[in-house]
Order: sequence, then C-alpha cells, then structure tokens
Amino acid sequence: MTALLEVSGVSKRFGGLQAVSNVSFTIREREILGLIGPNGAGKTTLFNIVNGVYKPDQGKITFTGKDITGLAPNKVVKLGLARTHQIVKPLNGMSVLENVTVGACFGRESLGLHAAREAALKVLKQVGLGDRASSPARSLTLAGKKRLEVARALAAEPRLLLLDEVLAGLNPTEVAQMIDLIRKIRDGGVSVFMIEHVMQAIMKLSDRIVVLNFGQKLAEGSPMEVAGDAQVIEAYLGDSEIADKLMEKN
Repeated sequence: MTALLEVSGVSKRFGGLQAVSNVSFTIREREILGLIGPNGAGKTTLFNIVNGVYKPDQGKITFTGKDITGLAPNKVVKLGLARTHQIVKPLNGMSVLENVTVGACFGRESLGLHAAREAALKVLKQVGLGDRASSPARSLTLAGKKRLEVARALAAEPRLLLLDEVLAGLNPTEVAQMIDLIRKIRDGGVSVFMIEHVMQAIMKLSDRIVVLNFGQKLAEGSPMEVAGDAQVIEAYLGDSEIADKLMEKN
C-alpha cells in the first residue's frame, strides 16, 4: 500500500543537542500510528519537523507523493496535514465556534466565512461541542479545550491529523471518550499520528507504534511487538510486568 506520509532519514540538531537522528517511518491511509518514548526523546520535535515548524538538517518528508521537506505550516495544512498542540492554545478572545471557523478558513479548502462557519458547526457536533458553540473558548474545561483543539484541526479537512498528547490531564471517563472520538475520526477516513504517554490508551488505539529514545528510533511494530521488546521495556516501560499488562486484551 502506498504511504500517505513518508519520513526518510530525518535529523535535527539544536546547538550541541541532537534532538532527532536519522528517523524513518511511514503512515498509511486510515492508519493510527502511535509515537512514544521518554520525555526529551524528540517526539514533539519530530512533529514540528513533519508539519513544517522546523526544517530538518537532513532527510526528506513526502506527503501524498509530494516533497514537503521544510515547507511552512500554513502551506502544509493546505495539502491536508493538520495538528493539535501539547499545550492547548485556544483563541481565548473568541467563541468556540469562531475558533473552529478559523481552522476551516485556513484549511485545505480555504473556505469563505459563511461556508467555514457551516463546516465548523458540523465539526463541533462531531467532537461533542455542538452545544458550546457560542461559549467563550476560555470557559471550556481542559477536556473541552482538548476537543476544541481537535475540532479546529479537523475543520481544516486534513487527510492526516497529528495529535500531541490529547489525553494528557484527562480523567478515565474523558480518556475513554477521546479514544472513541479518535477511532471515529480514523473510521471517517483521516489517518492519525499521535504522541501519547497514556500507555494503555495508545496500545488500544494504535495499528503500529514507533518508539523514540534520545532522538533515535528504538523500535517499530504492532502494540504487542513493541510492548514485548526488551529494549523498549528497559528504556521506557521500565518493568516487564507493566509490559505484560499492556499486552493484555481489554
């Protein structure tokens, strides 16, 4: 199957720090690829390289068959690649609906204001915020702001959605609801590339997982393969009993 996204030999250095080193992987259509690793492993840096915030020192990124290496984020989103941020960044002076309308205006279709508003209303219903459209964005709970981040990215009509720790800080009920939402997004035809530290969730959601450690790809495979990898257990999971629990069917 042809890759939707192909990352080939990507490296990035900041002064004396080698943040990402020779990382390669692919993402296919309708796939959820998880990205895990210890804090400081280079996960968010890799996200920033993929969506154009950083230009890699080496390597190539291909999306839908096009070379997007170093292409600016505003141009990458026009091609169908959108993202959320680890720290939620709502436009606090605007309503929930206005926040999502912005995503539609500057997304793949560059919708006019009226069409963007209609698209935003549909997306808000999809993520469970339809009844909060007129509320100030700042009034949402953390879980609501996480959903708003997802909605704003979805309004851009992406083919690939990058999710940076959308489960962080959520309670178990909210985590379960977000897992359900992510699955529905994938079932709707959008591929998902996600960073996550909630291990049981990422193991449930992902078709494949890439593990980073000190900027290098430590492992790649199915959730079961990764959870059973001795190097991953030593570097990240820390305990074979934890790995066993992660491999249990839920």
